[in-house]
Amino acid sequence: MSATNAPGAVSTAPSKKPGDDWQKGKVKEPRSLKRIFVYVLLSLGLLIMSAPFLWMALSSFKTTTELTASPPVWIPTEWTLDNFRDLLDKLDLPLYFMNSVIVAVLVTVSNLVFCSMLGYALAKLRFAGRNKIFGLVLGALMVPGNLMLLPLFVLMSKLQLIDSYAGLVLPFAAGAFGVFLMRQFMQSIPDELLEAARMDGAGEWYIFWRIVMPLVKPALATLSIFTFLGSWNNFVWPLIATNDPDKYTLPVALATFATDPNKAGGSNGMLMAGSFLIVLPVLVVFIALQRHFTQGIATAGMK
Repeated sequence: MSATNAPGAVSTAPSKKPGDDWQKGKVKEPRSLKRIFVYVLLSLGLLIMSAPFLWMALSSFKTTTELTASPPVWIPTEWTLDNFRDLLDKLDLPLYFMNSVIVAVLVTVSNLVFCSMLGYALAKLRFAGRNKIFGLVLGALMVPGNLMLLPLFVLMSKLQLIDSYAGLVLPFAAGAFGVFLMRQFMQSIPDELLEAARMDGAGEWYIFWRIVMPLVKPALATLSIFTFLGSWNNFVWPLIATNDPDKYTLPVALATFATDPNKAGGSNGMLMAGSFLIVLPVLVVFIALQRHFTQGIATAGMK
């Protein structure tokens, strides 16, 4: 006979009250309903945010009749590439696309190099005036970008860099946000690791390129996405700094094309196709680097 069945034995098992099962169901049900509500709310937000992009992408494959239909037609019944063909015939798209690629890539690469260098110096090196330089970086973050357009234009004119790739790249070769991001991320690297490398005879360049840079790949991916996106979509500065149509970037060329009645002719289909081609490279870059981007956000949240 077991101890629990012996006469006079006291059972140690927790007693089950009649309303326990109902209470458990009552606790679980609101949680599941709350989760469903959150998913539905996020799905609606995603749909609202992506609706303009979906409309633009789908409209680039529509015929003129479907573009002007009332009520609007979301999904084209007859998919066509005529808008892209007409755009290529009336606009030197490969030239402007290559101009945007050259400028965006050079700006992105220069920011990765220079911002990481300055971020490493501000985070791990000890020198006089370090805090003052970091204060200048923070001050530069507070200055509106449009306020610097006139001084930059005067400077580029003095250097005779108007209508050149250098004039489009140099003003944005190193951004204050990139310096701040890399400095904050590099502060999480243990100083003991760098001191051990110095004791083994490693120089600062070796430590920077072989030890620090591989450890900050998430931050580099994040900076790459933001910098490439900002440079690719930059419209005001290329419009000011270029007078030669052969140096136009894609946003400037498309805007000029849209305002020219002899070329665009009110064709919304061509404008939708051009806008879709502008957004497409940004999506490719984000998809390629999203794993590192999300890892950088998660790591930053743990600091």
